Amino acid sequence: MSENSRISSIDIMRGLTLVLMLFVNDLYMPGVPSWLGHRAANFDGMGLADWVFPGFMFMVGMAIPFSIGNRISKGQDNVAISKHIFGRTLSLLIIGVLMLNSERLNPELTGISKNLWAILMYTGVFLIWNNYKEKDNNFFTIISLKLLGAIILVGLIFKFRSGEMANNGSLITSWWGILGLIGWGYLVSAFIYLAFRDSIIYTVLSFLFFLFLNILSKLGILSFLNFMKPVFGVIIEGNVPLIVLAGLLTTLILKKYSKNDYLKTIAIISLIGILSIIAGFFLRKWFIISKIQATPSWGLICNGISTLLFAFLYWIIDIKNHNKWGFFLKPAGENSLTTYLAPDIIYYLIWSTGIPILIYKHSGVPIIVIAGSILWALLMVGLTALLVRFNIKLRL
Repeated sequence: MSENSRISSIDIMRGLTLVLMLFVNDLYMPGVPSWLGHRAANFDGMGLADWVFPGFMFMVGMAIPFSIGNRISKGQDNVAISKHIFGRTLSLLIIGVLMLNSERLNPELTGISKNLWAILMYTGVFLIWNNYKEKDNNFFTIISLKLLGAIILVGLIFKFRSGEMANNGSLITSWWGILGLIGWGYLVSAFIYLAFRDSIIYTVLSFLFFLFLNILSKLGILSFLNFMKPVFGVIIEGNVPLIVLAGLLTTLILKKYSKNDYLKTIAIISLIGILSIIAGFFLRKWFIISKIQATPSWGLICNGISTLLFAFLYWIIDIKNHNKWGFFLKPAGENSLTTYLAPDIIYYLIWSTGIPILIYKHSGVPIIVIAGSILWALLMVGLTALLVRFNIKLRL
């Protein structure tokens, strides 16, 4: 399997997890079945929403051997690749923190509404990180647009006031936001791949190390590292890296075995998925299954679900070649960051009008609420496809 070969099931599963993320994020309405949403922090169990995000992080890990492997095949050295990894991580952390703080904004102290601040923030993000088509005569245009985006973000950061005691009312990092968590998981996993390349053994050992770290953290044994947690807490907790590394390991198995025996590849991946779920329920004796608490039992069960789902999709799509059904998921899978961020702009624009445009949110009938959120998620994938046609797509 070459570094440039594209496995359709990866794009389709990534698109599926994104559609489900859009669906569950839109679903916070009365009357919705609890198994579709997030479970409370102290609840021992999980709903669909509790798997969706780790499912996407799993796919982030699966992409690492291809993205970094492609850079290696082009002759880039470790220094150049390291700069790319740090740059991508920093971008994810910045956007994640900005998104996290948008809900903390105090309109009176800041001087603008939450909706306007968020719309301007997302505009700045798209201006800076859009994947512009470079031509001989548009170099200064691209630089000007990126500079404008940077000016917008810097201005918003300095203008921001929350009215809270935390950090004197300015931005906080807190839990880093969804994209920030992805950034930390990517940072760790990308450097592990850069160090050990396609070594399955060292990747497994790295996975076990972060699983052990997650267990120790939840037992309170790592409290002596509390002084580092404001910055490196996601890594010290171990949970996010172990999920991303599970995806990375799955791709390494694909690269090693799929060239000669597809059935063996699917069997190995499926076995890992089953063992992960068994291990997760075994650890449930000591740690409840909780996304909010980021317990090792939850992480392993999510890894097991992701691994088994990928094995099934790989067999259907890449082995049996039944891939036409997933055409509507590909725009999301190939432009994941655009798919995730663009809907937020639509939300804030709608909220700015004060008009109840999303009428299904005011229904107390579960089937109408669920159908409305499904339609919303699919429309947002269509929005991504439309934006891409106009060369609006984010790339870190």
